[in-house]
Amino acid sequence: MSETTTAAESAAPHRYTAALAADIEARWQDFWEKHGTYEAPNPGDGPLGGDAEQAAKPKKFIMDMFPYPSGAGLHVGHPLGYIATDVYARYARMTGHNVLHTLGFDAFGLPAEQYAVQTGTHPRTSTEANISQMTAQLRRLGLGHDQRRSFATIDPSYYRWTQWIFLQIFNSWYDAEARTARPIEELVEQFASGTRETPEGWGAWQELSERERADLLGEYRLAYASDAPVNWSPGLGTVLANEEVTADGRSERGNFPVFKAELRQWNMRITAYADRLLEDLEDLDWPEAIKLQQRNWIGRSEGARIGFPLGDAAVDVFTTRQDTLFGATYLVLAPEHPLVGTVVPEAWPEGTHQVWTGGHATPAEAVAAYRAQAEAKSDVERQAEAKDKTGVFTGAYATHPVTREPVPVFIADYVLMGYGTGAIMAVPAHDQRDFEFARAFELPMRCVVEPTDGRGTDPADWQEAFSSYEAVLVNSRAEGVSLDGLGVGEAKERMRRWLEQHGLGEGTVNYRLRDWLFSRQRYWGEPFPIVYDEDGIAHGLPESMLPLELPEVEDYSPRTFDPDDADTSPETPLSRNEEWTRVTLDLGDGKGPRRFRRETNTMPNWAGSCWYELRYLDPQNDEKLVDPQIENYWMGPREGQPKGGVDLYVGGAEHAVLHLLYARFWSKVLHDLGHISSVEPFHKLYNQGMIQAFVYRDARGIAVPAAEVEERDGAYYYQGEKVSRLLGKMGKSLKNAVTPDEICGEYGADTLRLYEMAMGPLDVSRPWDTRAVVGQFRLLQRLWRNAVDETTGEPTVVDSAPDEATLRALHKAIDGIGQDMAALRFNTAIAKLTELNNHVTKLPEVPRGVAETMVLLVAPLAPHIAEEMWRRLGHEESVVHEDFPVPDPAYLVDETVTCVVQVKGKVKARLEVAPSVSESELEALALAEPVIVKALGGAEVRKVIVRAPKLVNIVPA
Repeated sequence: MSETTTAAESAAPHRYTAALAADIEARWQDFWEKHGTYEAPNPGDGPLGGDAEQAAKPKKFIMDMFPYPSGAGLHVGHPLGYIATDVYARYARMTGHNVLHTLGFDAFGLPAEQYAVQTGTHPRTSTEANISQMTAQLRRLGLGHDQRRSFATIDPSYYRWTQWIFLQIFNSWYDAEARTARPIEELVEQFASGTRETPEGWGAWQELSERERADLLGEYRLAYASDAPVNWSPGLGTVLANEEVTADGRSERGNFPVFKAELRQWNMRITAYADRLLEDLEDLDWPEAIKLQQRNWIGRSEGARIGFPLGDAAVDVFTTRQDTLFGATYLVLAPEHPLVGTVVPEAWPEGTHQVWTGGHATPAEAVAAYRAQAEAKSDVERQAEAKDKTGVFTGAYATHPVTREPVPVFIADYVLMGYGTGAIMAVPAHDQRDFEFARAFELPMRCVVEPTDGRGTDPADWQEAFSSYEAVLVNSRAEGVSLDGLGVGEAKERMRRWLEQHGLGEGTVNYRLRDWLFSRQRYWGEPFPIVYDEDGIAHGLPESMLPLELPEVEDYSPRTFDPDDADTSPETPLSRNEEWTRVTLDLGDGKGPRRFRRETNTMPNWAGSCWYELRYLDPQNDEKLVDPQIENYWMGPREGQPKGGVDLYVGGAEHAVLHLLYARFWSKVLHDLGHISSVEPFHKLYNQGMIQAFVYRDARGIAVPAAEVEERDGAYYYQGEKVSRLLGKMGKSLKNAVTPDEICGEYGADTLRLYEMAMGPLDVSRPWDTRAVVGQFRLLQRLWRNAVDETTGEPTVVDSAPDEATLRALHKAIDGIGQDMAALRFNTAIAKLTELNNHVTKLPEVPRGVAETMVLLVAPLAPHIAEEMWRRLGHEESVVHEDFPVPDPAYLVDETVTCVVQVKGKVKARLEVAPSVSESELEALALAEPVIVKALGGAEVRKVIVRAPKLVNIVPA
């Protein structure tokens, strides 16, 4: 500290400095914690009830997306959303709401497990240390969380209910006719009584063995185990969901190769809810871009299922353009399609085109080689638009259902088994992928939709396929059916009817959405509450056995393999714990104690975040998932929110599909089963932008410490060497992270809060600039000086009334800031606050009413300094629950407006008039104005055009 600084602080010991800010902030954080300032009472007299008056207020449930407690701690980009929700929550309290705002931790998952593998530290130990560090950092920011409601997903008292919800889903099925989930016992009753027939091929319920009954129910359960193709990453030793695989077929975490494998895994039947997940989006206040991503992910498409006879079987295809059936010149099966193994002949048919064979001597060799090639690619790679189309002829021909022509059957990797039927009818003239494939394999193309761009109807002359919903059908006629001359819509309907009449197909709906793969071959996750008996039948544990806690193990890692060795299979850490895995249990089903084998996979990290909003409501309830009265109060449907849900949910757009879709699914199941009143978890969604930072790299491309880079003549240097600069993410690995602790130490938490909210619109990414932080620090210093003496620390306000100009500036600021707060426009609210503060700074004395109003206006944004100033202005109660100022309408209207007076279109005078002046009054005032009288020079007035209150145009004769 310099002598000058020491002298200045001695002369002004109560100046708002970083040291004073730190003292103020620590004291008020302790005060809030001691007095439970942010505790939101529940209705009723339960554990979190008690304040009936506050609970009677209108409610606001405000949430941030679940943070993962990283060992690296927070950088200044992380709390952007947390500060924003805190500002909004404080504003909501001050506008008369009972506000629930808290934060927990999504603490299961791969990072902690990998750290445990590397260091030998138990994942719980490292995770709890990370939570403690993050909690301290967030507390320093002054976030107004109800700490009674906080938890971590790794708490057994929490994941007990995650396991309980899994059992509710496992023990239910979806009744498509009633469009609701029902207990599985109802389905059993229907099968047993005969009111519902068992599906074809199963036999009567009474004749089925226990294992057969379990297998049949597995076809209906909303949580079920099945053998299915999965994404297997030997390098990670675990199976991944499609969404966790990158576009180039590698694991998102670790960048390991991912292969297709057939494994028995747990799945959630989210596809049963596809239509409801789509329909209910309309009632949600979400960004349209996020809704669109969800719609695309669900991928609902109406079309027809058409059978192409092939020997004793048929190739079923799904198409949304059954009107183009006459243009189908070949079929393509996914390489994994079950028919592939049964239709391949021993030899190539006579006349087979050489390019169709892939250079192989027999169809079996060609198909086997191509299948192996396709298995090495991810679904994303296979669907890439830019790649060359590959495939091979199976040697088989199907029969066109209308023309009866032979149609060659190919396999190609651009067709996926997971979409539609795993087979397509190729209409190369009118689908670009089919067009490219047909060109590569010299296959015929037939135009059946007349081009409107003058290219003609011979596809041999085309450079690309022609696709249109506006054109008419051509070349589409056979005995008994003609589509020629019809528009697409009418042609689709006519072809659908014809197919159904002839038993060759039917109208149907298809979805891109697949069931949710729910198993992970990891240790650090929720154990499944499932055991298997000696016949391999899965049984849910009774509720009395929950939580099923994770056992201690010596080795936390799943067995990993050579990353490139696809011929491997998972071995989970839990499977090595024989004492925990093999148990004798009495499940209370009347069969007494029996030997069982526990499920040794664990749930994905998504499980805990599918329902955490419900636990915030009633976190101490050990008897129920949530008390119905409490859930209905905070999340139940109401006017403007017909599906219920959280009032404001803020987080990154990267969760547009996974977390949000999964949470919506769980909410709907819990609602259907009568456990909650809300159909949707989150009514209003807001995606905050990202705080970015400059990344500096040396000649090798290695990131160098941003804080040590020097700028000279527009170039950047690190240790004398020139480096490049690019705006990107902020992070420890990029050596450009700035911690909130650094900024709080240099300026205080209130300054950091103001700066992050003032950087720009909340939903837009913006670059961090440490040098600009001081601007908000100076705003707080000026605010402080306007009310507090820097020498004595006493208030300097006076008890006189403000002048007219100050009242107008004050109430305009109140009005604008209030509107901005309600709309999350915090940057413009701060701009208005700054403008008001600048006005007040110029006053010779600051009226008490003005100072107190300014403290209330700044309180949501900078709560610590607001509390301190409120107390120094003589108030004993916390500012947190004070009323937000209300503008006086009389001061929102300008006292006068400027009216321009023109003669012959040229401005000759300006009049200050009342906004409410009438046209006749304004005309009289203009004609009487001396400057105007002189300009007219006695000439007669032919016409006066009046646009009150801002314009008068006088036209002389």
